[in-house]
Amino acid sequence: AGNTSGPGPGADRAAVPQPPAQPGPHAGLSGRKVLVVDDDLRNVFAITSVLELYGLTVVHAPSGQQGIDTLHTDQDIDLVLMDVMMPEMDGYTTTAAIREIPQFADLPVIAVTARAMQGDRDKSLAAGATDYVTKPVDTEELLGCIKRWLPAAPAAD
Repeated sequence: AGNTSGPGPGADRAAVPQPPAQPGPHAGLSGRKVLVVDDDLRNVFAITSVLELYGLTVVHAPSGQQGIDTLHTDQDIDLVLMDVMMPEMDGYTTTAAIREIPQFADLPVIAVTARAMQGDRDKSLAAGATDYVTKPVDTEELLGCIKRWLPAAPAAD
């Protein structure tokens, strides 16, 4: 008699991304900080939503120059996701400028671009990018790429 038709409480929760129940292949990212340099807030929101599920802290800079400024003021950034196509200072120029700053010479910078043209990967790497992923961003590819370049977080004593 208490049976009602229709979805029960929480039936719409499936639409919200949930963190994995098991540690899985991307364990160890929690607590790391990523700077996303991108002028398109839709991309920032999509990437941030995914990264935060895995315990990463995300800082955003809407331009190349602001990305460089953020690196100077926020000393604990572990990795940069760099949009290639931005007005004024594009991702190639920004990455090259970051590489000229001695304390950021080894900072992983992953180029993120919708331009999947022949030679774009080489151009990104030549500008100083550590790696390259294309848009629309594949979650597993992005997480795998980040994990590849972030050393394991130091164990707590």
